Amino acid sequence: MASQRTATLIGLAAILLWASLAVLTTATGALPPFQVLAISFGVAAFLGLVRAAVRGRAGWAELRQPWAALTLSTLALFGYHALYFIALKRAPAVEANLLNYMWPLLIVVFAGLLGGVAVRGGQWVGTLLGLIAAVLLVTRGRGLQVDPAHVPGYLAALSAAVIWAAYSVLNRRFADVPTAAITVACAGVSILGGVAHLLFERTVAPDATQWAVLVVMGVGPVGAAFWLWDHGTKRGDIALLGSLSYLAPLLSTLLLVVSGRAQAHWIQAVAIALLLTGAWLSVRASRNAR
Repeated sequence: MASQRTATLIGLAAILLWASLAVLTTATGALPPFQVLAISFGVAAFLGLVRAAVRGRAGWAELRQPWAALTLSTLALFGYHALYFIALKRAPAVEANLLNYMWPLLIVVFAGLLGGVAVRGGQWVGTLLGLIAAVLLVTRGRGLQVDPAHVPGYLAALSAAVIWAAYSVLNRRFADVPTAAITVACAGVSILGGVAHLLFERTVAPDATQWAVLVVMGVGPVGAAFWLWDHGTKRGDIALLGSLSYLAPLLSTLLLVVSGRAQAHWIQAVAIALLLTGAWLSVRASRNAR
């Protein structure tokens, strides 16, 4: 159980890194989504290959994996981020984030349906509280206004949530694959993103600030976070991770406020209380089951 607890904490670290993804994505400005995908994942793949080279034969051996595992991770990472970036470019960030953050709830659902995981009552309640908090957080208690022009973006965000939840649960079937193997998937995503960019988009030369943002994305939420999440989903408490994932929209909103991209509002305090209560219930249910 100690190893599972450690793996869950490692997965939580990935969630904390992902809290910065929305801010960083919006900071790329007018850069096309597939171009952002190709460059940021290229940075992540490069760093992983450097690590493998430094480790020598052992490092290269860690990159080997079954085709099924490579296919799942590559298509999931490419599909999720392509749709997520498209959603943020074609729909208001607030609504797109709300729909995207259906994936923590879907992880809990899929864990019970697909992963054969016993999801405890407290984790269901904690996850639902997290969903309510996320809704309050991004809408400030108001209803969503659906603009037909933004429907493609909304659908992209929802589809991204389904893909990421399914991947997070199915990834447990490849627990014997080294976490370092995610480097190959990152390289594949970068190549696929580059091809899609050349086919469907016009290249925009990043300025110095945008290059810095892309590198930070490749190092953090599009790089190290996947190593952490891979380990957490394979060896940690996947249902608990699903519940704790609602910390991401909370921290994301706080980052937006601190950076001046959003204004503080009293509803954020209510959302924080709900998130903390939900996380506490989930942790308590996990401990009581041991």
